[in-house]
Amino acid sequence: MFKLDLRNNKSIYDQIVDKFKELIMMEEMPTGEKMPSVRELSKQLGVNPNTIQKAYRELERQGYIYTTAGVGTFVADKKDIAPDAESLKKAREAIGGAFKELLFLGYSFEEAYDIAIEVIEERKKDL
Repeated sequence: MFKLDLRNNKSIYDQIVDKFKELIMMEEMPTGEKMPSVRELSKQLGVNPNTIQKAYRELERQGYIYTTAGVGTFVADKKDIAPDAESLKKAREAIGGAFKELLFLGYSFEEAYDIAIEVIEERKKDL
C-alpha cells in the first residue's frame, strides 16, 4: 500500500494519517473502498496496531473514513470532508509565509503572485 519513512521528522502516526488523506483526496482510494483492517495494516507496515487504530480514529474524526459495526471501515465521500478550523488556519499561514518569503527574496508583489499561481497550476496537474 505505502511505506513509512522512519527517518522522517513526522511521527509514524502522522505519516499514516497524511498518507491516507493523500490517497483519499487523490482518489487513489475511491469513496466506499474498504480500508485495510487494523491487524492487516499493522502487519504490512510493521507498526503497533494501537498506532493504526489511533490513526483510523483521527481519520474518522476528520470525516475521511467511517466505520460500520461488524462490516469494516470505509472511505467516506470526499465532498463531505470539511477542514477543521485549525488546519485551515495553518495552511493559510503557510501560504502567507511562503508568499512573504518571495517578497523578501526581492520579487515584486506581481512577480511573487505569478510564481504562486505557477506553482498552484503545476500542483493542479498532480491532482
